[in-house]
Amino acid sequence: MNGAGEVDEAAYRRLLQYFLRNKRFLERGAVCVNPEAGELFYLTRQERRRTLEIALEEVNGRVPVAAGVFGLTTKEIVESSRDMKDVGAQALFVFPPQGTIDVSTAWNADEYPEVWIDILKEQAAATDLPMIAHPLAGVSPAIFGQGISASATVKICEAVPNMIGWKMLYFYPGYRIVGLRLRALKKPVALMGAMAGFFHEYRAANLYDGSMSGYWNYAMEPMYEHLDAWDRKDIDAATKIWYDKLYDLHTLIFDRGRLHIRYKVATWLRGLIPTPFMRPPVPRPRQFEIDLIYSALQKAGFQVIDRKETEGVAIDSAKRASVAL
Repeated sequence: MNGAGEVDEAAYRRLLQYFLRNKRFLERGAVCVNPEAGELFYLTRQERRRTLEIALEEVNGRVPVAAGVFGLTTKEIVESSRDMKDVGAQALFVFPPQGTIDVSTAWNADEYPEVWIDILKEQAAATDLPMIAHPLAGVSPAIFGQGISASATVKICEAVPNMIGWKMLYFYPGYRIVGLRLRALKKPVALMGAMAGFFHEYRAANLYDGSMSGYWNYAMEPMYEHLDAWDRKDIDAATKIWYDKLYDLHTLIFDRGRLHIRYKVATWLRGLIPTPFMRPPVPRPRQFEIDLIYSALQKAGFQVIDRKETEGVAIDSAKRASVAL
């Protein structure tokens, strides 16, 4: 978003080209348009279509493109799914229902998995596209955090043949349980790592097939170096890259209530996007966040924008300016 809260198409194209210039991304990467970090919930139907059109133009068939879908009713979700297929998405990035407490924050996926299964089946019938899940849960055992439990995960994946990937939102203990249950399924469902602060452990446990994560937006190069070292079975190199460049930075970025804001800040500080703004009600970052992330990026060896460009951007600065006026 630009400062006026509008989609900055030119900046979006430049960010896509940053990825598409990377040889390793072209060999093993993919683009997910309209994920949660891409402000799926705050884009209009036409804006979601347009962002996908732009991505497909820039990608031009070089890597796969998935697209997030959203709606408050099943009808709207299915319409959004058809939109993404009609524009040209090769897979859907799907979310549990949002809205009333019965199907969102109080939804018990273990007891009532059909709440999401019924929607997924209608999406599959309407598009017959592969699906990757973003399994946010309302009520779930503590070990799984905000991710749907292992039991419900298995039920959903078995009931929906189109499900090919599961975004792994869990802290390590829950991740391991869900990962092993998915590995035991008769059909393959890819374990898509999300919380990059645990990627080293995921690889060590052989519970990583890929990732669906906003951390790539600001740290693509060392993240590929880390994965390449694991692929070579050079554990010493992987460990050094992890602790020299990634662990502290990813750990700082992760704050459950500020995660997407901090993704944007880190990407902006690297000079990859022109502003760190998201569409309200998502707030602006605070100055302490900008300062901490700036220092962490420098410590990890990243080139960053001039410090002067960070002045007057934070919500703290905006409030001070308003008072001064």
